[in-house]
Amino acid sequence: MSVGRVTVDPVRRAAMSPSRVKDFQQCPLKFRYRTVDRLPEPPSSAALRGTLVHAVLERLYDLPAAGRTEDAAHALLDPQWAALVARDPDLLRLFTSQDDLASWLAQGRALISNYFRMENPRRLEPAARERLVEVEIADGILLRGYIDRVDRAATGAIRLVDYKTGKSPSERFSAEALFQMRFYALMVWRLEGTPPARLQLVYLGDGRTLTLDPHPEDLISFEAELTGLWERIEASAHTGDFPARRSALCPWCSFQPLCPAFGGNVPPVPEEGISALLGVRRPATAGG
Repeated sequence: MSVGRVTVDPVRRAAMSPSRVKDFQQCPLKFRYRTVDRLPEPPSSAALRGTLVHAVLERLYDLPAAGRTEDAAHALLDPQWAALVARDPDLLRLFTSQDDLASWLAQGRALISNYFRMENPRRLEPAARERLVEVEIADGILLRGYIDRVDRAATGAIRLVDYKTGKSPSERFSAEALFQMRFYALMVWRLEGTPPARLQLVYLGDGRTLTLDPHPEDLISFEAELTGLWERIEASAHTGDFPARRSALCPWCSFQPLCPAFGGNVPPVPEEGISALLGVRRPATAGG
């Protein structure tokens, strides 16, 4: 396989993550701008709140079981926020005033309180938190993802848990919402040889939990689905054709100025980005 004069290394493949796969399904052009062009996007207060709440829930389990109280979790919020700002002071520009920031932090505390209505962390001992998982599936395709929490029962049964700070989807979109968890389930199955017993999405925005108990037959079908998606991504990479696809999500897309659906002009596809996507090895140059 080749992209211009670049030869694709059949051994190395780009890693597919649930978010990038969803990007391609929703809009190939958005996928290109994020994965190939790697264009910067402005942060949003909603995404930042999710990062903050996830950090608090992760640190909560550093405490002894008896100390994992709602008050203790709330006490973690301000230090975690300070740590985020220390790494990126520009985050403060998302807020118009101290009152705006205080209101935003209060919303984060409310989400943390909701968590305690849904689970009792004093009764849980996660086997892993923010676990990075990488695994190779069919045709050398590499999958990668971070799992918020992995629980392992005394029987060895595994439960994968992911926290969401928004509201749960309607029943019509529940299967789509569980795509990410099926992705994680496939990775864990391929790594450990046994599928997780349960997948769990914890929606802190409205206190609802979505669950799925995957079976090997389902994961085999899902693996074939991912293989087909990667073939489509490869085809787009070789042709340079990443079409825009309009949807209800367009109003929240930061790439509208570069989208033909909104009168924007699409820049040339960067060869370096295609090389990184496909996992290619450039030919040696003189003196290189």
